[in-house]
Amino acid sequence: MAEHEHGARHAAPAHRPEQWPPPPPAAPGPTAASVPAPARALATGTGGGPALAGGPPVPANAPANAPATAPGGVPDGPVGSPPAGPPDPPPRALPSQAVWSTPGNVEGLQALTVWTEQVPGQGEDAEPFVAHHWGTHQGVIAVFDGSGGAGASPVWQGPDGAWRTGAWVGSRVARLATDCWFHEVALETEEAGPASLHQYLDWFLTKAPQRRSKIGGTMRRQLPTTLAGVHYRVLGREGTVELRPLWAGDSRAYVFAPASGLHVLTRDHTRESDALELLRTDPPMTNVICADREFTVDTQFIASFPMPCVLIAATDGWFGYVHTPADFEYLLLSTLRRAHTEYEWADLLRREVQAYTGDDASLAVLALGYRDLAHVRESSERRYTELSERHLKGRPRALDRSPRGGAEEPPGGPEDGRTADARIRAWQEQSWQTYRAGYETYLPPALEEYR
Repeated sequence: MAEHEHGARHAAPAHRPEQWPPPPPAAPGPTAASVPAPARALATGTGGGPALAGGPPVPANAPANAPATAPGGVPDGPVGSPPAGPPDPPPRALPSQAVWSTPGNVEGLQALTVWTEQVPGQGEDAEPFVAHHWGTHQGVIAVFDGSGGAGASPVWQGPDGAWRTGAWVGSRVARLATDCWFHEVALETEEAGPASLHQYLDWFLTKAPQRRSKIGGTMRRQLPTTLAGVHYRVLGREGTVELRPLWAGDSRAYVFAPASGLHVLTRDHTRESDALELLRTDPPMTNVICADREFTVDTQFIASFPMPCVLIAATDGWFGYVHTPADFEYLLLSTLRRAHTEYEWADLLRREVQAYTGDDASLAVLALGYRDLAHVRESSERRYTELSERHLKGRPRALDRSPRGGAEEPPGGPEDGRTADARIRAWQEQSWQTYRAGYETYLPPALEEYR
């Protein structure tokens, strides 16, 4: 059952599940390398702090034995140039993509993240966040997309001398706030709901570097960013999981079920809510996290979702550049069936998204209740076959350059532009009408003011 709470201020009911999944041998806690510097006091302190599964992404082109390094940092210091001192070291080359995955030997939990940027060193998506607390059987996945249009002005200069935009800073600050919030949730000193997360976001944003622009306007924001994630709690005895999606803006969270496919859990904060129409129009957001205006962290609560399942959070670089909403699910499953490890799946996804997206793209994936990745793959095979038959049949040849696979050449040879456009539009409509009901099963209702 799903209880919808727009801008709700109530957390999920407290629950102490059975021991599931059992923690791996010597379950890792967070280390200084896996937590942003300002949060290390929370992560590494004594007294029974939360044990988390997770860490920074690894550059996709790094050698197998390379240490894990995050592609970006969290702003920490005042606006302006660093104090005079020794000459600055040569700027280090930052990767334009990174992937991370669990080691593959944890039964019941497999995770991966993918992060890419269009301009090296300037990507406005923060690194995806994935954490699981073994002691209370709960966790969070989340992504953060700095809003480059509303926050394009430079606000912070890093130690390397490079200036970062408000969007760049905003997404990193939101990630840090979410990280620190979940540490407190895992310690049961904060509720796992939108009100407490909002407080953390608001506090961290007020402490972040800002520069007031002389250029005003209704679209300008200080440190604007989206957030989309899912807080979950495994109910071991029932074999189900509580889900609480949390979001602001137009990034999305999903749950995938082997029998029914991909279900969206969030509704974009835009005046248009039809997923196909959103691909065609890309309307402005009506709500975004920022430092200078009121914002809402939206939510809904799903008390019991059957396992196994896969939780997904993605910025619009993944789902905003496809031809129809079903394409995103097809991308996930077509890469999964070619992968033998979590890392391979992450790297295949990274290669695919970089081939078609026009934006920075970040993705977090967490599978719950499966034995291993092979179990995820085998359980999804029937859904992959069904999706291929329903949504690839009749695909116009004009879409061949997309990453989505096979198309049919219409009788009569190549088409002119107008005919091709008409065929594409008709195919999109047919695909969407077939796909929509299942996809929107858990879509939250629209706010009253937009109905």
